Amino acid sequence: MKPTIYWLAAGLLAAILWSGCQKEDKIPFTQVCDLPAWDSSAVHPKAAIYQAVLDEYTSKGLPGISIAIRDRDGLWLGASGMADIEQGVEMTPCHISKAASITKLFVGTTIHLLVEDGILNYDDPLSKWLPGKYLDKVKNADKATIRQCLNHTSGIADVITDQAFYLALLNNPDRFWEETALLPFVEGDEPLFPIGTSVEYSNTNFLYLAMVIEAATGKQHHEILRDRILHPLELHDTYYYWHETPPLHRVAQGYYDLYNNGTILNLTNYNTGSGNGYGGVYSTVLDLKNFAEALFKEQLVLQPATLQHMLSFTPEEGSTHRANGLGVFKDFLERAPDEFAYGHRGRDLAYTADLFYFPNQDITMAYLINYGTDADSALKEEFKAFRKAIVDTMMGH
Repeated sequence: MKPTIYWLAAGLLAAILWSGCQKEDKIPFTQVCDLPAWDSSAVHPKAAIYQAVLDEYTSKGLPGISIAIRDRDGLWLGASGMADIEQGVEMTPCHISKAASITKLFVGTTIHLLVEDGILNYDDPLSKWLPGKYLDKVKNADKATIRQCLNHTSGIADVITDQAFYLALLNNPDRFWEETALLPFVEGDEPLFPIGTSVEYSNTNFLYLAMVIEAATGKQHHEILRDRILHPLELHDTYYYWHETPPLHRVAQGYYDLYNNGTILNLTNYNTGSGNGYGGVYSTVLDLKNFAEALFKEQLVLQPATLQHMLSFTPEEGSTHRANGLGVFKDFLERAPDEFAYGHRGRDLAYTADLFYFPNQDITMAYLINYGTDADSALKEEFKAFRKAIVDTMMGH
């Protein structure tokens, strides 16, 4: 997601005070992590160098990092920094954190499964499934197709960049938003471009896809996601907030330097529209790693022809780093030609995540960071440096 950079000071103060008042109601966090794979990670040949990268960037200010790397030498689970600064809880690979827009990889995969079932077609217009009252006031929506929403060629305006939405968020930080309550924020907004003429990321595309899943199946999309993906793959530490509540004693707190003054604040309770197709998945690095490998490496989720369709990419407007597939990114395009990866980024107000499979090297990487890195702050550049450093280390550079 793309958080707006500018905030109203009075609203922020009220919201921060509200968040602080809620803190005392939380279940105490745990520091216990009994994953066998974590115990065995010390024998991985790159254990020390991987750990050194994590420690370097938490020492530079990133609150906490958990990571899973599965390469040809095996699985390495690691963590550094703090899951909860206030309570002094160290980050572990067992901590659950907000995966943000990695949610789109789950929702996009659900769409592909429904296409395989013959329920949906990629070129179905949204209007086949949704009534005009949800489409007519949002420019391009009445003509956009499922395919164009999946690969962000619809041109539909992005709800997350709407200033009125953030004002509403400040007034009620932990509100459980329904899809239909979010659409008014993009009604009347100019499209990003004429439909089908370009590519630009918009969270509203996946809000509409969640609505399509519900209209086509007669069930809530979070139920379909759990029935078709989470349960079959035994992703027991993955939750879709707000429809499900993760165990609070294992959730890492989320932070952000709101005033860009070097002081990070706890913004865990801020809900930027979670549970509506474009964000809301909370998970562990191990569950995320297992999902990516089932989807891309082992090809257990989609039929081979469907997966190839998913992996048809269009370069993103203005980006030399990634291209958009049908609910998936081809990322790290700035690196050597064979060092690209399939997966998705996750960026939210107080959380950051990456989930990628590098097919040429047969490496899977999933990490969760409890700090927001999409909007500008001093730590944003440190995160970019970490992102490069960890992949350099994986590639042996």
